[in-house]
Amino acid sequence: MLPSVQTRNPERLLERLDWTVIRRLDGLLQGDYRTLFRGFGLDLADLREYQYHDDVRYIDWNVTARLSTPYVREYHEDREVTAWFLLDLSPSVDFGSEQVKKQSVSIDFVTVIARLLTRHGNRVGAMFYGERLDTVIPARSGRRHVLHILNRMLTRPPLPQASATNLQEFLRAAADVLKRRSLIFIVSDFISAPGWAKPLAQLARRHEIVAVRLYDPLEMELPDLGLFVIQDAETGEQVFVDSHDRGFRKRFAAAAERREKELRGAFRQAGVDALELCTDDDLVDSILRFADLRKRRSQLAAGATFPAHLAG
Repeated sequence: MLPSVQTRNPERLLERLDWTVIRRLDGLLQGDYRTLFRGFGLDLADLREYQYHDDVRYIDWNVTARLSTPYVREYHEDREVTAWFLLDLSPSVDFGSEQVKKQSVSIDFVTVIARLLTRHGNRVGAMFYGERLDTVIPARSGRRHVLHILNRMLTRPPLPQASATNLQEFLRAAADVLKRRSLIFIVSDFISAPGWAKPLAQLARRHEIVAVRLYDPLEMELPDLGLFVIQDAETGEQVFVDSHDRGFRKRFAAAAERREKELRGAFRQAGVDALELCTDDDLVDSILRFADLRKRRSQLAAGATFPAHLAG
């Protein structure tokens, strides 16, 4: 179970994570720090002819078409990052099959990344979703601000029952707030009414997006536990199931697999990277795997061959 608010003192929690996670990550990432938080604060500086090993994503196709010669855009990079955490705090996140809930993973992740960013002089802000976007914490820097966000998460009263999560409304409301290009972490289990993929893609056109997907092993595969009641955390609907039934467990696993394919397809279509955080995973290992994946993708993009139809 998630420890109570009284025992989860923000200062103590940050100190624990500072010693066990943050300092360890800061040392291990080293040069990969910018790879993990790339893609923000870019101002167009100049145009020049394409050279071998240039990133093809920076080709200016309008200028290339006019001059019949490939040109790429060069940018000045703003070293300061403004990052936002879009936090799904709906009842479905308050679930965990063992000692750790998805909500606890969310709290630890936000604390770690916010502190990593503010240690390097960057600003972080947060938006909370329960049944709607109900809280906006402006982006600021510093350790005290991280503690403020953490305290607001820990002291937020739970929603015993709510309507089904609607991430589409959350993302559209967030887009109205976020005017300046930012790094955005959408932290959610993405158990939501359909329709959120389109506003996610629209948000990704202006901002650098990382979808932080929370999940529990029990949501993927149902163990043989006999007869028990499953209750929807948001609507309160209950279903009596017999997990002794092997056919039922197979249908449950098949439905979970279909949901996984749909979810990853939505991320892929929106053009966003997804960081998967399981309640039984090590947070450091998960973040390092994600950083390594982004680093390899960046290297592949930088070494991509020039489009054949423009060669020569």
